[in-house]
Amino acid sequence: MRAILEAAQPAISQRGEFHIVLAGGNTPRRIYEALRSADTDWSSWHVYFGDERCLPADHAGRNSHMAAQAWLNHVGIPSAQIHVIAAEKGADMAARSYAQIVDRIEQFDLVLLGLGEDGHTASLFPHHDPGNTPAAPAVLAVHDAPKPPPERVSLSANRLGAARQVMFLVTGESKRQAVHDWRNGIDIPAAAVKPAGGLDIYLEAGLLESAGKT
Repeated sequence: MRAILEAAQPAISQRGEFHIVLAGGNTPRRIYEALRSADTDWSSWHVYFGDERCLPADHAGRNSHMAAQAWLNHVGIPSAQIHVIAAEKGADMAARSYAQIVDRIEQFDLVLLGLGEDGHTASLFPHHDPGNTPAAPAVLAVHDAPKPPPERVSLSANRLGAARQVMFLVTGESKRQAVHDWRNGIDIPAAAVKPAGGLDIYLEAGLLESAGKT
């Protein structure tokens, strides 16, 4: 939590706004819950999502639902500054509409990401185009994802990397092989996110021996 607030403070003091992209899944839940008690100017926060599952808007499996329950419903961020992906409209339509939102932001202040057992991050999966070329769209419609649901929406690797700071949060013994592969230069999807300023990677203590030079 402290690292997130340390990113927010200078953004708010220097630019009057803090633009953060949230990770989904279970890993960040406790961090989001801890942020409820943070001492910050919530009116200056602008929230985006790195990916979303194509499920009904109020479905418990949605990343936006988890973040709302754990954190966003409990603080004073104006609702107009919480930019949910309308994935209930289907992957293609939702990707087009969300691109119009993120295209207004030249550079995010902070992007939070997780790491899957197969090396995926956001909804960028193995054997799918991660969108890591300069011409890649900002938002991808993901079809046939290997994890349910198969239809998803994700910011591309190129757009995720267009940030002042990118922070990976990695927990769980099941991630050990993915961390090992990343360290050893294997082309996992997470490795496609390459911000100019480098990455901050927070690993659970048990994974440190696998971290190496990632």
